Amino acid sequence: MLAPLCLVSEAAELAARRHAGQQRKGRGNEPYVNHLAEVASLLSAATEGTDAELVAAGWLHDTLEDTNTTHEELAEFFGLRVAGLVQECTDDMNLPKSERRWLQIVDCPHKSDSAKLIKIADKISNVRARIFPNPNDEQREELADYVAWAEQVVAGCRGGNAALDAMFDETVAHARATL
Repeated sequence: MLAPLCLVSEAAELAARRHAGQQRKGRGNEPYVNHLAEVASLLSAATEGTDAELVAAGWLHDTLEDTNTTHEELAEFFGLRVAGLVQECTDDMNLPKSERRWLQIVDCPHKSDSAKLIKIADKISNVRARIFPNPNDEQREELADYVAWAEQVVAGCRGGNAALDAMFDETVAHARATL
């Protein structure tokens, strides 16, 4: 098994390579890797840097659904816990968006405590990316829709980390202030 810092560094490197060329939805069409870095950073801060496997899974949380990376590959390089957390956070991209969203609401209360933290960090990052300084009507509508759905998902994830729960609430309050 890799040393904690090496594990996180290797996860960041693989995530950056696998998501190369992908753009993030939201402000500025920034590189997708920025989202992964933000999720990993939120998880690191929330756990005070004590859980390298969780932070590594934060870096990798979208690799199974957005790239050709396999669960087996993640397990081989990063161990079963990291691969399992990424799998828990992976949507079935063969399903329509509305069904994937519904399944997140229904399934999140049954996920592991660590997967719930990844989900909250992911939603914080995604809400932040949808906040525009002077939003037009379409941007306001998308933000309002996303926030309403994210609150339902996060409702099933709360209680594992007070700091992350509070950060989600602050992010939602900031988003609502722009609507």
